[in-house]
Amino acid sequence: MKKTYGLALAVLAGSLPALAADHVDSPAAIAEPTADITDVYTWMTHDAEMLNVVVDVAPFAGDAAEFSTATQYAVHIASSMAYGEESTRNMLVCQFYTEDAIECWLGDAYVEGDPRDPAGITSEDGSLRVFAGLRDDPFFFELNGFQATVKSVVDAVPTLVENDLIDADGCPLLDAETGAALRAQLMSGAAMEGEGGAPGASDTFAGQNVLSLVFQIDKELVNSGGDLLSVWASTHAAGGAS
Repeated sequence: MKKTYGLALAVLAGSLPALAADHVDSPAAIAEPTADITDVYTWMTHDAEMLNVVVDVAPFAGDAAEFSTATQYAVHIASSMAYGEESTRNMLVCQFYTEDAIECWLGDAYVEGDPRDPAGITSEDGSLRVFAGLRDDPFFFELNGFQATVKSVVDAVPTLVENDLIDADGCPLLDAETGAALRAQLMSGAAMEGEGGAPGASDTFAGQNVLSLVFQIDKELVNSGGDLLSVWASTHAAGGAS
């Protein structure tokens, strides 16, 4: 088993947070919720000395959800001087050895113990801090509007093709009025021409839980190649990451 969160997120010291989401997945990933990555968030602290990373798994986790000893978690961090330049890569690896005890290592930094305290557990030198536990799903998404918009575009493809309104990359060429209507549909959940949907944007994941792994990493552990950091995460069967 392996799941890779397939979007690289770049963080420059002092930059805005980067984030993305993936709540609906393949049957293999769904079968093992603790290995099913929903989101990766990453940002620098205000003093630009520490890198914060959140990896959420187990979409729609119940109140009794727990991490599994069968899953290994990896956070991949590449550092470079600029986009497109050669990078240096590091990997943070974590694994639960009991349901309430974890061990994580990144280079010479190592931490182990019960990570459920909101303050987390910290390595001896303070360069790595880890929290893990059940949290409210932070991702806001209007699923009804998204699905209705996708259907509208898919249904329009034959007409777009017939009128040569598809560009070289396969994207539809929309006039301003149609584009505005689709954007409104995405935000409101209302189907085109008023068919169903919510009257305003709603959060499909409101009240839902995820299992969160939260890391705070001294940037000196991961920026040997430069201050531009690219972060992504993957999950593996225990013993699979190396």
